[in-house]
Amino acid sequence: MSSNFLVSEENKEIILNGIPAAPGVVHGPAFVFQHQDVDVPVYRVPEARVDSEKDRFERALLETRSQIQKVRQEIARNMGESEAQIFDAHLLVLEDKALIDETMSLTEESGHNIEHCFATVAQRYIDFFDSMEDEYLRERVSDIRDVSRRVLANLLGQNTLGAMGTDVLSEPHVLVSNSVNVSDVAQLKRDRILGFVSESGGRTSHAVIMARSMKVPAVVGLENASDIIEIGDTVIVDGYDGLVIVNPTLDSLYRYGQISEKRKSIRKLYESKLALPSETTDGNKVKIMANIEEADEIPSVIESRAEGVGLFRTEGIVLRERAALASEDLQFDQYRRVVEQLAPMPVVIRTLDIGGDKELPGNLFGREQNPFMGFRAIRYCLKNPEIFKEQLRGVLRAATYGKARLMYPMISGVRELLEANQLLEEAKMELKERGEAYAEEIEVGSMIEIPSAAYTADVIAENCSFLSIGTNDLIQYMLAVDRVNDSIAHLYDPSHPGVLRTIKAVIDMAHEKDTPVGICGEMASDPVYVPLLVGMGADELSMSPSLIPEVKFMIRHISMESARDLADEILALKRPRMIFRRLREFYRSVMKDAVGEEFIP
Repeated sequence: MSSNFLVSEENKEIILNGIPAAPGVVHGPAFVFQHQDVDVPVYRVPEARVDSEKDRFERALLETRSQIQKVRQEIARNMGESEAQIFDAHLLVLEDKALIDETMSLTEESGHNIEHCFATVAQRYIDFFDSMEDEYLRERVSDIRDVSRRVLANLLGQNTLGAMGTDVLSEPHVLVSNSVNVSDVAQLKRDRILGFVSESGGRTSHAVIMARSMKVPAVVGLENASDIIEIGDTVIVDGYDGLVIVNPTLDSLYRYGQISEKRKSIRKLYESKLALPSETTDGNKVKIMANIEEADEIPSVIESRAEGVGLFRTEGIVLRERAALASEDLQFDQYRRVVEQLAPMPVVIRTLDIGGDKELPGNLFGREQNPFMGFRAIRYCLKNPEIFKEQLRGVLRAATYGKARLMYPMISGVRELLEANQLLEEAKMELKERGEAYAEEIEVGSMIEIPSAAYTADVIAENCSFLSIGTNDLIQYMLAVDRVNDSIAHLYDPSHPGVLRTIKAVIDMAHEKDTPVGICGEMASDPVYVPLLVGMGADELSMSPSLIPEVKFMIRHISMESARDLADEILALKRPRMIFRRLREFYRSVMKDAVGEEFIP
């Protein structure tokens, strides 16, 4: 991502636009640190020394494991077990059989030193994940890069400890770096760091998750930030809107001081109401669920007072082993952790949604000209029943520990749903024959993401327990807009009348069959759209746990009557701009009555 920036010639104030990663507003002097790539030598190794190179590699892996376990123990002691579990992903990298075997094989085949071979293989995996458009999978690059740096440093006898040089700081600073990994954040002295700014990374990186746990405001994705910002520059970090202001004017400092206080006040207000039921002022219940991608997010689900998990993405779990899909047992263990710890709340586990922007290891699909409309998600699973049933068996076993539900992605019609259910029955029979405990009855739902599914939602609803509208893909397919194509991104518009009328039609058709409907795309977490979705009849909204407080607050300050009137009004409008303007007006009106105009974001 390239950063946008504005420079005021009058005062040299520079405004950088990045990705808001961890909320909060801070200001202070900048401390600039640039990670340098490890200088890896390359040389020939006599055949007689190849085994000793392998031994040296194994020792480095053991030393790295010991270092990571030490950091994990410190984090568990100082911050809690949930934060420490982030480092389990690093330990999994060290256990990656494919990564280790490929390094050993390359050493044998090439005759080069083990450092060079490991760096080559690790970079191959980094490039593989970095090429993905899926944010969560792409952010696993930071874990591989972090661990590989440690391994290489140990192979080369270099010091890997130290927190980006922040030990030298005598007062709190804003950390600015070309990259910030979770090991860096874990070793930061909290009293010396106000916030951090990184050129790389995204909202789902483990470094960002750790920063949020430490209450450190962060902005990421700011290309060239470490070149633009100099040591000692005064910097404002706005973790809400993703802004970084370098050398701010007095007016900017005052304005952000006011904004910071308002943001803190309104956030506290949202959070103070979390224990109250999610229902409209006239008593209509709307379930609020959480979207998660790994078991480490369980504490945030509980803290947010979500009523369960409406979308458990499994791609990160299934692809952990990179060179091959994760085993049934590995999947079962991850699903069980979530289902068991959240019981009796429901956990909706979405089956493998791979393809499109999420490639399988080893390029198992081959190259597709139009991957978003290609061999992906349920299509891949139905053509590869053994892989699919491995996941189904893992879910069925985990479902004995709580209330798990299954959900199939990218269903285009009832035929695919029925075929998937047939494989589900086969998976049950296989577990029965093995003598494994499994859930004989499990609720099955379908995602509605494709126009053909939307327009046959009544037929699909007859054959499942619930529907979940994935608005991100539905909008993409309704408008024929590749949502990751920057050239046409402006055409991706949730306010389009065609999109809204389709969502309403799906809800109505499902309700005619007494089938509940949830919304799990980004629209569900946008407080501007929430009253409309409620008014259209959505039974459930699912979103990132951090976004629940504001959404729940909005629901508690609208009546079902006003939401339905809004929906009727919106569905009669013909232009997206008019629709969004009216939604924004409604939102501001509700917030003005609830918190006062001066606190409206």
